[in-house]
Amino acid sequence: MLANLNITEDWTLFLDRDGVINHEKKEDYIRNWSEFNFYEESLKALPLLAQIFKRIIITTNQKGIGKGWMSDEDLALIHQNMTNQIIELGGRIDAIFYCSDLDNLSFNRKPQPGMAFQAKAQYPSIDFAKSIMVGNRISDMDFGRNAGMHTVYLATTHPEAPFPDTKIDYRYDNLFQFAQAL
Repeated sequence: MLANLNITEDWTLFLDRDGVINHEKKEDYIRNWSEFNFYEESLKALPLLAQIFKRIIITTNQKGIGKGWMSDEDLALIHQNMTNQIIELGGRIDAIFYCSDLDNLSFNRKPQPGMAFQAKAQYPSIDFAKSIMVGNRISDMDFGRNAGMHTVYLATTHPEAPFPDTKIDYRYDNLFQFAQAL
């Protein structure tokens, strides 16, 4: 149970973006704000999570930039609009880290832990043992494990993922269900 974690105000929440906060585009990338669609459950969850966690950090792979299908500026606009809407509803995102590398073995590309270490460089008080990674793919769970975090799998896009699984500490249907469990 999540209650066993004894989550206090010094914990950090790491979130994947696509498939956690917003709907994924099947076999494609969210390339601009008009293609970005929040999960309603996430909009309800983020204000609750903002009351619980000291930091909320998004870590997202964005190969579409590396492929030239979108620009860093396109992504910045998506993230600015996303963050503004979350703030309007009483939530917050403290930082967003992304990796546009095409090489799947890049240290900064999930499942490697590079973005977690980027976050720790910006926020030195992050303790990965007091951090939770929430994602919708096993690569998110591997990312969390590779950085020493607890992991939460959301079955939003891949409900067929086996559970229990050694990579997954907790499993919920969506972000709001996770927030309610806290």
